[in-house]
Amino acid sequence: MNLETKRINFFNRRSINLDITHRCTLQCPKCNRQIFAMKGLKVPGQDMTVSQFKKIIKFVNKISFCGQISDPIFNPNFLEILKLTYDNNITVDVKTAASHKSKDWYIKAFKQNPNAQWTFGIDGLPKDSHKHRVNQNGEYLFDIMLLSKKYIKKTTWQCIVFSYNENDIKQIKQMAKENDLNLMFFYSSRFYEEDPLKPKNKKYFIKRNWKPREQLI
Repeated sequence: MNLETKRINFFNRRSINLDITHRCTLQCPKCNRQIFAMKGLKVPGQDMTVSQFKKIIKFVNKISFCGQISDPIFNPNFLEILKLTYDNNITVDVKTAASHKSKDWYIKAFKQNPNAQWTFGIDGLPKDSHKHRVNQNGEYLFDIMLLSKKYIKKTTWQCIVFSYNENDIKQIKQMAKENDLNLMFFYSSRFYEEDPLKPKNKKYFIKRNWKPREQLI
């Protein structure tokens, strides 16, 4: 594929990432939500309505529900939104890390679009993931991730490498293999020099000029 073809394909793409709510039960220290928390401000935004979503799907064929300051499962219209993606043959990736929904709710969500991919953010061994995903029940969410395989075509385990899990990578890979899970490791650049979450092994983070959040406010 030559450069011009790549350029045409890029500008003809019909994919979008949507942050469809302002809600999340987690308090991950590396999340942009913490900027507002440190200022004593409410996280801005609102829940996308079904009417608004129907307008969007007229123009796209691929959607990623990946919140930058939220988790998509907390949009009260999410089940209906998922059904609309299925009815309109839209490729979907749901990226989630919160664990504060019931098992029955997750089953309903998976059934709304069995073609959807779900990506679960569990950073490290499930028992340790809460060290970054504050308030997350990692072991419960791991069970939900395994449950999803009965209802959807593709399930992915996303793991960000931190100091507390960098020595568990071999075990994490083995767990993913045993449970037939797609596994993606992410290396963060959101570390300042004396960050307790920063991996000791330099290959597990991206070196950039990063200041503590209090210096950015």
